[in-house]
Amino acid sequence: MADTDDYYQMLGVSRSANEDEIKRAYLALARELHPDTNPGDDASEELFKRINLAYETLRDPERRRQYDMFGAAGVRGAGAAGSAGDPFGGFGGGGLGDLFDTFFGASGMGRTGGRASRTGPRKGEDAEATLALEFDEAVFGVQHELTVRLPQTCATCSGSGARPGTTPITCSTCKGSGEVRRVRESFLGQMVTASPCPRCGGLGEEIPSPCLECRGEGRRREERSFVVDVPAGVDEGSTLRLPGRGAGGPRGGPPGDLYVHLRVRSHPVLSRHGFDLLAVVHVAVAQAALGVNVQFETLDGEEELNVPAGTQSGKEIRLRGRGVPHLQSRGRGDLIVTIVVDTPEGLTKEQDDLLRQFAAMRGESVAPPEVGLMSKLRGAFK
Repeated sequence: MADTDDYYQMLGVSRSANEDEIKRAYLALARELHPDTNPGDDASEELFKRINLAYETLRDPERRRQYDMFGAAGVRGAGAAGSAGDPFGGFGGGGLGDLFDTFFGASGMGRTGGRASRTGPRKGEDAEATLALEFDEAVFGVQHELTVRLPQTCATCSGSGARPGTTPITCSTCKGSGEVRRVRESFLGQMVTASPCPRCGGLGEEIPSPCLECRGEGRRREERSFVVDVPAGVDEGSTLRLPGRGAGGPRGGPPGDLYVHLRVRSHPVLSRHGFDLLAVVHVAVAQAALGVNVQFETLDGEEELNVPAGTQSGKEIRLRGRGVPHLQSRGRGDLIVTIVVDTPEGLTKEQDDLLRQFAAMRGESVAPPEVGLMSKLRGAFK
């Protein structure tokens, strides 16, 4: 599978999708692409492997964090599904029944049996923020304070949503299960589908006397500051996933995650190409011809750059280990300095004469000297 595959795009979800949204998207695709539904269709089987790998990556918080930061290369070799030994990602190709039993239990395929209740506070929404870094902060890493304004657990009701002195009661519609079930017939047979209770929103509880501060939601929007650990080597457009730093969940539910998008300010001298840093140094013709040592300011401090005699414009001088630290391994890239030889302008007559003598000694032809206006006028009256 190519590194260019976008797991979120393959499943049809946003980068901020929560676990339930990812699971629902995966199941919809799995129904359509599973080999039992498309016997002998190699293309569908290959797509099934791909969406299974995407799901197995995004369902695991740690592997998802690695993928968000480093792409598919960041999770390669981490026990991903879809390996040669198990092409169906841990389901063993056992059929659609086994696939959906994994998520819904036996009742998901119209069989008898229990199923876990959805009762309980929901997880809070994932959130996004932007953090601006200086060039050297992105290269070497930094601890940076970030302030966000997000829903947080209400201090008045401690997240219950009920007015102090009162308590929630069992939902009259779902009787506390948090869900309603419907039975329907499909080409797969009788299927039982469950959805969150519309009355209590899947929480299994109603609030007769809502908290006046949060109006029964159990959370209020507040400003919050914390320190973000930015690893060395991040670049413009990198995203950090901070588990549990997103919006607080309704009715005391666990918080979502925060995705921090990094923006890196430009450097006056240096630019970046992968893990290498690039710079340009200008030298005069005589310096390039005879050689010179130039003091050059790197991110690690001032260094002496040796420009050897006979250097041509465009020559690159590589300073090993002065570039950007590698994100997932030891070592650093290089600093590559391109030499530009400046041709002198505005020569005095003496400088012009000296250069012409030099050219004559080397047998190099040059343009004749420019004739001034007064010389042309005197020549015209001779």
